[in-house]
Amino acid sequence: MRYPITPDGRYFVVRGRLWRMSNPALSHSQRQQHTKSLMVARQEVGRALRSKDVALEKNARGRVKAAKLALGERGPRWWSDGAPDYNRHMVENTPYREWYKGLSASLWRAFQYQITKTDASMRAGTIAQLIRLPH
Repeated sequence: MRYPITPDGRYFVVRGRLWRMSNPALSHSQRQQHTKSLMVARQEVGRALRSKDVALEKNARGRVKAAKLALGERGPRWWSDGAPDYNRHMVENTPYREWYKGLSASLWRAFQYQITKTDASMRAGTIAQLIRLPH
């Protein structure tokens, strides 16, 4: 699933909350390496939680944090224009509010269109299935 990205490319929005994007200055190989480290560490957190291993969980969470810092998703801002960091803020409480409201309206219209289109194709499929049923 793709999420809306702010016009400046700094955040993506999930359920109305801003999440910082990775640093675009990272090379493709750096991004891949850090993303792989992040995924492995997240899996390790899950294993630690399931086994109730507190030491393993602490270590794995530290590696998640390190990977997110390396990706630029946490820690110091990777942009240099002095704009504040709105990571984890609700978009409605940030300067991105109006952009998101406009986006939300157009996404809602697109969603409604897709539902209508899907509903129509499902009805057509049901009719086609009924026609093909043996008597």
